[in-house]
Amino acid sequence: AGLSLFGLSLFLVLMTVGQSVPGVDDEEKEGDFQLSSVLILAVDSLVGFGFGASSIALFARVAGGIYTKAADVGADLVGKVEMNIPEDD
Repeated sequence: AGLSLFGLSLFLVLMTVGQSVPGVDDEEKEGDFQLSSVLILAVDSLVGFGFGASSIALFARVAGGIYTKAADVGADLVGKVEMNIPEDD
């Protein structure tokens, strides 16, 4: 938990340090508005990374089950054809 909190904090710092908001001119910059806009952009990108990571984890879990089933079927066929081993299902 500590390492993940460190990673999130580092990501937030790297996204906010030295960043400016597109479409905001230097004359229009106000301290609080600029900081909140940068934080909103940083949090939005962090949420995007979170959704991407959870989607990848979901698809990897589904694909892992498919590959496991294919390997099981392949092993059953090889056992039945080559070694005359009866079905274990």
